[in-house]
Amino acid sequence: MTETRPTLSVVIPVFNEEETIPELDRRLRAFLGELGESWEVVFVDDGSRDGSARLLQALAEQEPRYKLISFGRNFGHQIAITAGMDRAEGEAVVVMDADLQDPPEVVREMLARWRQGYDVVYAVRKRRLGETWFKRLSALIFYRLFRALLGFDVVLDAGDFRLMSRPVVLTLRSLRERHRFIRGLVGWIGFRQASVTYTRQERFAGVTKYPLRKMLGFAFDGITSFSAFPLRVATWLGALAALLAFGVGAWALYVKLEGTSAVPGWTTIMILVALGSSAQLLVVGILGAYVGRIYEEVQRRPLYTVAREINFAAGEAPRPPSPPGLSAAAGGTSEGKTT
Repeated sequence: MTETRPTLSVVIPVFNEEETIPELDRRLRAFLGELGESWEVVFVDDGSRDGSARLLQALAEQEPRYKLISFGRNFGHQIAITAGMDRAEGEAVVVMDADLQDPPEVVREMLARWRQGYDVVYAVRKRRLGETWFKRLSALIFYRLFRALLGFDVVLDAGDFRLMSRPVVLTLRSLRERHRFIRGLVGWIGFRQASVTYTRQERFAGVTKYPLRKMLGFAFDGITSFSAFPLRVATWLGALAALLAFGVGAWALYVKLEGTSAVPGWTTIMILVALGSSAQLLVVGILGAYVGRIYEEVQRRPLYTVAREINFAAGEAPRPPSPPGLSAAAGGTSEGKTT
């Protein structure tokens, strides 16, 4: 462990942000230089396929307080945040994206709230510039649906841009589930929480790394990681199918007793078959998703693999337990690790 711990750690996951990194570096240096606090920035390159890793390595070689973790491949945004928190040494840790939609200057307000005794300070979006009406509407619906399904409070309209005290970060380090939804985990662990508001900016450059497919997967991960509601939906579908079957059976009995010459219709049969088949497939799919998660958890594979680390001192951070037979070496520049 280092002799002096920085006051602030900024964790920034990076995936194909080559166009943004120079401006991000400029904004960070300007803000952190005026902050008057000791700091470090932990960049996590999430298997970028452009020149992001090269640019980050060059920056880290120039500035020792810039630290770099390069993954062996793309593991996803939430895993990249986890890796950064695993190695962040600050008394307060801020997570922000590399696209500059989260203004670094908001961190000053977060630090003020942290000094008032709050362990988690959310950045709540009061406006979302440069986003389509569909994305704004889907985010509005998701956050409120997610909050309604859970048994604990979740701050509305807050992403991963937040400050966490060291006790919160250490608690999160102990939670090693694979399908991670950091926003839900932070709400689940509790602690004293507050919020600041800000205007979410447009991307500085490039395109979003969260298209509709990833957004839906992210929402599904969030709901299934914290709620058994989809399983209850499956039960309700079964009950609904049983009610419909009872209704059709009553109708068929009525036709027989009345002696009507009408033959049970092909349309009714096909509707019932289609309804029953779709309900069964949906239920099997939901069960399969939960069983698949159990399978992945019991494998106990590391959450990510690290190809390279720069500017980390040996023994700087307590590392989460690794599966048997996996080393956890550390160094100023190290390669080929798993965690």
